[in-house]
Amino acid sequence: MRKAWPIVPLEKVAVPVERPEVPTVGHLYRQIGVKLWGEGAYERETIDGSQTKYKTFSRVEADDIIVNKIWARNGSVAVVTKKLSGCYASSEFPLFAPIREKLHPRWVHWITKTKNFWQQCDEKSQGTSGKNRIRPEKFLTVEIPLPLLSEQRQIVAKIEELAAKIQEAYRLRLQTVREAETIILLSIDNICFKSGFPLCSLRDVLVEAKNGIYKPPEFWGHGIPCIRMYNIEGPCMNINQLKLLDVTPEEFDSYGCMPGDLIFNRVNSAELVGKTGLLTKDYPLCTFESKNMRLRVDNNKILPEYAAIVLNSKTIRDYYRKSLKQQCGMATLNQNHVRAIPLPLPTLSEQRRIVEYLNNLQSKIAGLKRFQAETQKEFDALMPSILDKAFKGEL
Repeated sequence: MRKAWPIVPLEKVAVPVERPEVPTVGHLYRQIGVKLWGEGAYERETIDGSQTKYKTFSRVEADDIIVNKIWARNGSVAVVTKKLSGCYASSEFPLFAPIREKLHPRWVHWITKTKNFWQQCDEKSQGTSGKNRIRPEKFLTVEIPLPLLSEQRQIVAKIEELAAKIQEAYRLRLQTVREAETIILLSIDNICFKSGFPLCSLRDVLVEAKNGIYKPPEFWGHGIPCIRMYNIEGPCMNINQLKLLDVTPEEFDSYGCMPGDLIFNRVNSAELVGKTGLLTKDYPLCTFESKNMRLRVDNNKILPEYAAIVLNSKTIRDYYRKSLKQQCGMATLNQNHVRAIPLPLPTLSEQRRIVEYLNNLQSKIAGLKRFQAETQKEFDALMPSILDKAFKGEL
């Protein structure tokens, strides 16, 4: 049954606070930020006092309510955790302290995650300074339900118990998917590298290894699809986010891709460099950028599908880590590294059997991931429903 709680403005239960400090050159300041849509506060980069344009900072303490003036309309309001106590906020982040005799900090923490709270912040932001900022005095007019403090504690305990169960259920499902993916990697290594197949170097089965095309920014955004390093997700590629690149017919003749091509990511972060995607007939006509390399293999010696599986294996990724060159935060594998990649090379019939077996295993993992995505939607809908009932007195 719904309980008739009083609805009060925040000014009745919270007060503005300032703990100003003048930034000092040579002193380090941990900065705080606030995520959108009730996702909470976080620690930003630490800066020296000489690196800020603000004349003063305000030190935050645990349980402060911190508001992003510009993005409060998008749920950028949070309650500061103990871990973030001692960080500093600029004047763009006004602070408020809950009146402890009236308001439990965790009560307002959960309220900041509700649509009603975001809508009120949006309404209070309209037309202020022409920039849709929320002024501190306007924020304090946002209204919240306010049961007795003892009841706030009880309801918060129920919310957090349910939230913990939802999080644990999600964690277990995610762990299941990760373990299944690990099984795939172990299967590839066991089947391909521990079955006594003869070894060769990639150069022995290569027809071509070609670095991709580079063009200035003004050529991007129109033309034909171009595979970038972000599109490669292993043997499969994400073709829903292909960026367009303007190329001449001559450039397409040189850098165009066709089914069976392997697109090798030669420049990336150390943990991602070496990702290899396989083009199939489902892909549109496309080209590939300079951070990638197009590999064409001799189909009389190796199946492209088998090559894509092996090039993404754990054993080969270990080879990449030993071979790569690191520069300016990016790792690079050159053509010599790539041509020297060691490959187990069974017969073509054996390769087909391995591809069929691993594809079947991968399809089961894909099904598990789809189930995970569906259940994630259910989990995502649970907390808003719980919070809606909680703040209506129906939990």
